[in-house]
Amino acid sequence: MKGIMTLVLVLLVVLSFGRSSECRNVKVLDQYSSKYSAMSCREHTASITDFGGVGDGTTSNTKAFQAAINHLAEIAADGSGAQLFVPPGKWLTGSFNLTSHFTLFLHKDAVLLASQDENDYPLLMPLPSYGRGRDGKEKDAIVGRYSSLIFGTNLTDVIVTGENGTIDGQGALWWKKYKKGQLKYTRPYLIEIMHSNQVQISDITLLDSPSWNVHPVYSSNVIIKGLTIIAPTDPVSPNTDGINPDSCSNVLIEDCYIVSGDDCVAVKSGWDEFGIAYAMPTQHLTIRRLTCISPDSAVIALGSEMSGGIQDVRAEDITAIHSESGIRIKTAVGRGGFVKDIFVRRMTMQTMKWAFWMTGNYGSHADDHYDPKALPVIQGISYSDMVAENVTMAARLEGIDGDPFTGICISNVTIGMAAKAKKVPWTCTDVSGGTNGVSPSPCDSLPGQAKTCPFPTEALPIESVELKACSLSVPARKS
Repeated sequence: MKGIMTLVLVLLVVLSFGRSSECRNVKVLDQYSSKYSAMSCREHTASITDFGGVGDGTTSNTKAFQAAINHLAEIAADGSGAQLFVPPGKWLTGSFNLTSHFTLFLHKDAVLLASQDENDYPLLMPLPSYGRGRDGKEKDAIVGRYSSLIFGTNLTDVIVTGENGTIDGQGALWWKKYKKGQLKYTRPYLIEIMHSNQVQISDITLLDSPSWNVHPVYSSNVIIKGLTIIAPTDPVSPNTDGINPDSCSNVLIEDCYIVSGDDCVAVKSGWDEFGIAYAMPTQHLTIRRLTCISPDSAVIALGSEMSGGIQDVRAEDITAIHSESGIRIKTAVGRGGFVKDIFVRRMTMQTMKWAFWMTGNYGSHADDHYDPKALPVIQGISYSDMVAENVTMAARLEGIDGDPFTGICISNVTIGMAAKAKKVPWTCTDVSGGTNGVSPSPCDSLPGQAKTCPFPTEALPIESVELKACSLSVPARKS
């Protein structure tokens, strides 16, 4: 009897061990689904794990991302579209290129970790409207710049979105090298889309970019919404601009929260003689429901690289906290181009150095070959319905001798000065326009007037784009 019982116990142990071993080796598939809003929905879906991706924070996934996108580009070539799902995990990667009719979707617990190895970022030629890179030594800056982490060019219908998943630029090493002059080329951005149409970047978090965070350039019909962008606010993180629309048309930026070491939104269109020759303005841009913290720079900057022109910019419902300036226009002799038809309303500012700043003395030229006769045209600037508190100086408005800034209109604006504010709240040189209901009283070159400042009544086409209800469904692997 004892022998039989012993045999039964041994068999039970063996069977139990076999079952537990089998469970450890078999992958159980659970379906993961999500719904999101986008310009276009996709028929085909794949996960980065289908292409060998490993989300352990140390394995490089650059080849896996590019292989996945190349594969999805083939199966979506009929225009049906494809989406790549990035599941929970830390996915270390270098630069990779997007494709058309494509969505990159990040799970809420997914983190793309940007490689800190310069070799993981291919070199690109400088942008033609800039003529050189913005970083690096003179000779090397002319040769090239590092590709962005997520890059695309000549695309149609491309989307980067998710459930507020994270792209971590791990920028600290880049910032240190830049400050020490150890970089040959311009630092990579986190997302750059060039020469493209129908672009959406939404509902993700961007951390510690090596330089600019989001850079649509030479593109049209762009929606950027629901972004959280964060970088250190002191000089530790140089040039970590939040969103920089550059020579783009029909752009919507909305519902974004940005804490930046530089401008939160910087509107650009090329640099000096290169921007003048390329002649591609940024125009028809709406910015709304933006919250910004930028102690060392502007909430919204126009320039300084504005040589291709900037026109028809509408900004409304903006909250600025502890920032250097609310709206800043930056230009100089040699820039050429124009900044005109700029409309800003319903802006709330708290703890600012300047509420308004315009300067025609910005400098910082691409090279010594700029044309000193290329004077910028700054006209038709309207600010209305604003409240500011704890402000050191209401406005610093500096046009160019012989090239004044004209058509400045400021109405219904109340600026509460800080306890240690400047004795003269306004300084104005080479500017003209009018004001209505502004406190403290503006300078003499902006006298009182009966009219209030205009704001366009017709929406831009990009504001009327209705996002579709899209879905994503993939097997989520578990051990």
